[in-house]
Amino acid sequence: MSNLEALKADIKKLSVKATQAKMDLHDLAEGLPANWTSILSVAQQVHDAFDELERKREDLKAQEKV
Repeated sequence: MSNLEALKADIKKLSVKATQAKMDLHDLAEGLPANWTSILSVAQQVHDAFDELERKREDLKAQEKV
């Protein structure tokens, strides 16, 4: 598997992870005020997932230009 293919596979996995994190936050919001104390940790997980996904996408764009 080439480096480019591996990066694309990572992006797919991260996209699924980010989408799941987003849904977890959505579910938490719908259930408020129950579990309100977990808002910050769940939001941080969403932020981290999308941050990592964005960095990988930027890496892919840079490698595709080469």
